[in-house]
Amino acid sequence: MKKIVVVLLIAFLGMNANAQEQLNKNKKVEVEVNGVCEMCKKRIEKAAYSVKGVKSATWHADHQDLHLIIDETKCTVLDVEKAIAKAGHDTKDVKATDEQYSKIHGCCKYRTDDVH
Repeated sequence: MKKIVVVLLIAFLGMNANAQEQLNKNKKVEVEVNGVCEMCKKRIEKAAYSVKGVKSATWHADHQDLHLIIDETKCTVLDVEKAIAKAGHDTKDVKATDEQYSKIHGCCKYRTDDVH
C-alpha cells in the first residue's frame, strides 16, 4: 500500500512540474503587424513594451512582423496584440478600431482604402 501511495505521489508531482514548465519565461514569437515607416516602428515597439512581461520587441517594416520575447507567466501574445491595436496598428488577430487608426500620422496609414 505504501508503494502505491509513493508511486502516485511521484506521478502527481511529475505532472505538476510538467504543467509549470509549459509556461516559458523567454518565449520567442513573431506577430504580423501592419505599418509603414520609422514612426510606425517606434509606435509599435513602444506599445509592445507597455505590456508587462515583454522582454524584447523589434518590428521589421520590410516583413511587417514584430519579433517578441515574452514571459508567458506575465503576459500573452494576445495582450501584446491588443496594446498594438490600441496604438492604431492592425495585427493578424486584433484590428485597431477606426477611431484608433485615425489617430496615427498620415504617412503611417497602411490600409488599402486610404488615399496617400
